[in-house]
Amino acid sequence: MIHSGPAITVQMLNDGIAEFKFDLENESVNKFNRVTLDDLDAAVKAVKANPEVKGLLVTSGKNFFIVGADITEFGDIFAHGSDYIKNWVMDIHRIFNSFEDLEIPKVVAINGFALGGGLEMCLTADYRVMSDKAQIGLPELTLGLIPGFGGVVRLARVAGAPKAIEWISTTHPRKAAQALADGVADEVVAHDDLREAALTALKKAIAGEIDWQAKRDIKLQALKLDEADAKAYFEGVRAELAKSTNP
Repeated sequence: MIHSGPAITVQMLNDGIAEFKFDLENESVNKFNRVTLDDLDAAVKAVKANPEVKGLLVTSGKNFFIVGADITEFGDIFAHGSDYIKNWVMDIHRIFNSFEDLEIPKVVAINGFALGGGLEMCLTADYRVMSDKAQIGLPELTLGLIPGFGGVVRLARVAGAPKAIEWISTTHPRKAAQALADGVADEVVAHDDLREAALTALKKAIAGEIDWQAKRDIKLQALKLDEADAKAYFEGVRAELAKSTNP
């Protein structure tokens, strides 16, 4: 066992592949509370320190993948003021970035709902395989928030700015077929075939048959937008959103 914590285990399988499993103790769903975030930090450090790991299969031990942040913790966090909130968010970015920056391919098997921070975690992986029963989305605007764990930046680079704005502003989860069409998922497979399909993709990435580094590098580059076209597009989106929001 490479890592065993209250929210995540990392265990070697074979051929240099390790399973990075989210399975929060004493909870029916995975969520990003402080326990999970601290354990994610520790798990990433354990993987980074183990030279035998050549690739990660990211899975969930629950029926859903990750349902998002634990909003019951928000009251206490927000009560501390803006400096505390900024430091909290920046620490989460550091943890998510450290996972994304691991110099090995990372394939996530999305078995159920991956919402908010759950989708943002999936976006830090290099390749996303979805069950045909899974749904993903960024519902934060329904709470008066914007995605705070890097989803705005990564989704815009993975799917393009127009699709990212559409996903974020409309808030509803997307089914697997739509996620594939929009470029957020790389593969959609039958639910019972999910694990094997994700393992196959990971083996291809390790062998160089999938250019996982190119997929990662896209997320690290500036958006490719013509300034004039972007200005016109964003002004149009702003006008449309204004029609559907309360004054």
